[in-house]
Amino acid sequence: MVDRKRNRAAGDEAPLDVRVVAAGLDRAAFNKASQRILEHPTVQRRLKRGRHRLLSLEPVEPEEATKRREPAEPTRHRATIYDYAGNRAIVVEGPLTGRGRLEVSESGAQPYPTKDEFDAAVRILARDPKLGAAVRAKRLRPYPPMPPLLDGEDDAGWPERTIAVGLLPAGRGGRHEIVGVNLVRRTVVRTKEREPETARAREQICGIPFVQQPTTGGAYVPGQAVVTVRQGNTVLWHFRVLRPAATRGPGRSTNGTGVELRYLDYRGKRVLYRAHAPILNVRYRSDACGPFRDWQNEEGRIQATGANVAPGFRLCPTPAKTILDTGSDQGNFLGVAIYVDGQEVVLVSEMEAGWYRYVSEWRLHADGTISPRFGFTAVENSCVCNVHFHHVYWRLDFDIRTPGSNVVKEFNDPCLTAHCPSKWHEHRFEVMRPRAPSRKRKWRVENASTHEAYEILPGLDDGVAKAFADWPFGRGDVWILRYHPNEIDDGVAAIGPPYAANLASFVNGESVRNQDVVVWYGAHFTHDVAAQEPGEHGHIVGPTLRPVGW
Repeated sequence: MVDRKRNRAAGDEAPLDVRVVAAGLDRAAFNKASQRILEHPTVQRRLKRGRHRLLSLEPVEPEEATKRREPAEPTRHRATIYDYAGNRAIVVEGPLTGRGRLEVSESGAQPYPTKDEFDAAVRILARDPKLGAAVRAKRLRPYPPMPPLLDGEDDAGWPERTIAVGLLPAGRGGRHEIVGVNLVRRTVVRTKEREPETARAREQICGIPFVQQPTTGGAYVPGQAVVTVRQGNTVLWHFRVLRPAATRGPGRSTNGTGVELRYLDYRGKRVLYRAHAPILNVRYRSDACGPFRDWQNEEGRIQATGANVAPGFRLCPTPAKTILDTGSDQGNFLGVAIYVDGQEVVLVSEMEAGWYRYVSEWRLHADGTISPRFGFTAVENSCVCNVHFHHVYWRLDFDIRTPGSNVVKEFNDPCLTAHCPSKWHEHRFEVMRPRAPSRKRKWRVENASTHEAYEILPGLDDGVAKAFADWPFGRGDVWILRYHPNEIDDGVAAIGPPYAANLASFVNGESVRNQDVVVWYGAHFTHDVAAQEPGEHGHIVGPTLRPVGW
């Protein structure tokens, strides 16, 4: 489906015209693939007709040592099936078409639970002789807590799939607790403390009221589109966008990335090969809860009115509103809303990870400015009553004009030395650099031949990692790296541990001079519910990317 939306900006500026075209693999191809997988004789022999669930079916994107100018659609898939009867994960990889061999293996790793599994856990809980009546009468309201999985073992010490379910009392007479639902035995596990070791289930509740609306679910969620933004006869922006639910998988990221941009061109020239936020985590003061590594592929609902132009994309005549705008966990749309705000095109989506609510947003201005934004808030629970520290890490794979011949420069005022010829200096090798507001520090990624560039200007609220009370959990602010196709993230699954970002492992002294470079940008925020202003529903961080000599 193709649609367009115009919005005349204030003043005499020409209106922006937005065109959105569906892209990527459709659901029909994956429906056929899932049926073929589950009916395959090798898979059937492993499952032995016991209880099982297809948790995920994801495209396998090949590692690209040589970048393409335009995308090539994946030809292979990877499926994860949980065999509850055998208490194991089964991984199936093969071609998306009906031809070719399937590779089937077993894994002892616990995939993080899906929405379908949580719903199955709630159904088991509703039949429990001790808690079921209160759940059915809605005196206890189930909610997805953190961590999403609880420890559970069989007699041999093998982990059993145990989903965490929080139970909020809907009035007097109930007790707040977090229980485990063992999907292998189909039993409910309660602890004496009424909470797992890394969470809290107390009478004190903080956060926006939780609304039990469906999130994205199912083994495969289609969601790619190509966006073209024109002003008059000029094409300003052209790029591919992935909705959060479509950003997880082999060659994509371990835990999703929020709204992801690819092949981003401004005025016909490449700026970014890929721009996303693959790592997101949180630590609490005095470890009151957590720490947690969060996922970014489960979409929550936002308020967005407009036309559905591709699976998971809605083009809106007025600004969409997230939980940060409304203070409400309720919405009418799952996916990415696209709208025009003055001279900016805005792409925004909301994600859920347990009780956390995250907002992923990109703002693309007609003058070439790119503003990645990330918002934080939470719905009802006990943990967020405690001061905690959020960290988000964007991965900005710059290809200024070309994948190679890029250099990275840093600006400091005052200079780093007493006598310096310029406030700018070039980084020759991979390095981690802290933000330095007192020096007005910023960075520039420049094409060494044409000198066209983009500057990275830190946001005023992005923090300095070493200044936070949870240092060194925040690890750093900016990493300047040489491109490697396998360095999409640090490979840590959301259920952890470890929880801190391990970007230091990528810094190994390689040259970044006249190379293909990637910049990781971390932003840090202290969330103190007690210090929030009335009517404040969360907080937003993010840098500004500004063109130079374009």
